[in-house]
Amino acid sequence: MKGYRRFGVMIDMSRNAVMRVSELKNMIDLLQKMGYNMLELYTEDTYEVAGEPYFGYLRGRYTAEELKEIDAYAKARGVELIPCVQTLAHFTNLVKLPEYGDIVDVDDILLIDEPKTYELLDKIFASLAECFTSRNVNIGMDEAHLVGLGAYLRKHGYTERVQLLLRHLQKVVEIATRYGFKPHMWADMFFRLASKNGDYYNVNEIDEEVKKLIPEEITLVYWDYYSKKKEDYDRLIEVHQSFGRDVWFAGGAWRWMGFAPHNEFSLYTMERAMRSVAEHGVKDVFITMWGDNGSECSFYSVLPSLYAIRQFVDGNFDMAKIADGFYKTFKMKFEDWMLLDIPNKSASITPATTPRHACKALLYNDLFLGIMDKSVQNEKPVPYATYSAELAKAAKRVGAYGYIFDTLSKLCSVLAIKAELGIRTRRFYQAHDKKALSAIVREYDALVKRLEIFHAAFRTQWHKESKPHGLEVQDARIGGVIQRTKTCALRLREYLKGRLPVIDELEEVILDYGDGMPWNQYTRLITTSNM
Repeated sequence: MKGYRRFGVMIDMSRNAVMRVSELKNMIDLLQKMGYNMLELYTEDTYEVAGEPYFGYLRGRYTAEELKEIDAYAKARGVELIPCVQTLAHFTNLVKLPEYGDIVDVDDILLIDEPKTYELLDKIFASLAECFTSRNVNIGMDEAHLVGLGAYLRKHGYTERVQLLLRHLQKVVEIATRYGFKPHMWADMFFRLASKNGDYYNVNEIDEEVKKLIPEEITLVYWDYYSKKKEDYDRLIEVHQSFGRDVWFAGGAWRWMGFAPHNEFSLYTMERAMRSVAEHGVKDVFITMWGDNGSECSFYSVLPSLYAIRQFVDGNFDMAKIADGFYKTFKMKFEDWMLLDIPNKSASITPATTPRHACKALLYNDLFLGIMDKSVQNEKPVPYATYSAELAKAAKRVGAYGYIFDTLSKLCSVLAIKAELGIRTRRFYQAHDKKALSAIVREYDALVKRLEIFHAAFRTQWHKESKPHGLEVQDARIGGVIQRTKTCALRLREYLKGRLPVIDELEEVILDYGDGMPWNQYTRLITTSNM
């Protein structure tokens, strides 16, 4: 590994899916085989904290014993296991619990200057010190946009927020160092402070006075999963390095936009990123595997990205050689694994296209409301039946990982019917073509069966990779689509029999609601009403 101290992966265990210990060990084996030597576990609340029974309650949290077991397993294979936690914001689920109500500022942000906040943080670091042998720790501290503007404002009045954040950071550093930890944190806080509009990626320099405010013990992490030009990585690495301390770089293997990965975009962006980090002598790098909005995508789905990015680090950018090496390493074809991207593919997608998760958007697009219909009509028809067949064939070629391909094959089978079913239904209804509606209603029945088959496959995938907690969310979401499809079919039949004079939703003229394909929030995709 040329010139690197650490080259690792960060896996999100906080967005409902918490990997089974056995599967995490398997992932460690794969990482070690590819040449990785570091793994961060992103756990907002999904780990045991002594004396805090509600921390990670009903969320599949790792017990202390499980963390010790994982740590020992990783260490024996030359992989440093590093805790990656939050110490200010992103306590999304913790703040729902009344037990923590008195340490919440606003949204998912902890209340600064509250003694109970620091009592909890002390317990967190005590637990980390017991369970991890590494003394590196990622303390988060990102995206606390409204800090000081909720309970803090009511309790203390307005306080200049730069000083508020820095005061909190200093306290966190004091606790971390007391337990022997060397903290690193996402750097965007300081860049947003330096930017007039709060933007991270358009800052070209940091004021020297801001640099002086950062505790010496802190190492900054420049994270970037989006930039498409090497010059942008060059510029931002140089600005980060202007702080006069080591800089870590965090890239992305995109598995956080729905059910299917975006390996092509990951490779497009990370090729440029890895060229830049090599030229700038960055010695600590890790690739994030987030799981936003439910973590629907298999943890293993970005295996080709992880393999290729690791090759980029050693200066191998020849994709033919990378594919050959992938086969020699795993006895599976690189091109087969790249097929996992196709549920999101359409005629307008290129490797450089910012990820769009068509398969998630179309799965949840309501058949009668048609929120996504304009986006669908702006695309050429997507050959989902062909995609389903391709994935089904690939499933037989990848051995033990065939279940991932099977799940996406069955999702594409659903979309082969559903993608344009609502559009056609509305067209026939508004044309008063009851003959066509009588034929199309049978497609609703077929869709229900395919949805049930897909749900069964997805459930198998979840139980294979993750603890059972969090699946209840997917059961409710996919189960809701099944029930909604039955309701729509029933109302179509009532209309055709004359028992229903009109179908109100189909009377609506569908407006342009923006290109919803990049949306990743289920609640935004399924309805315009409150959820």
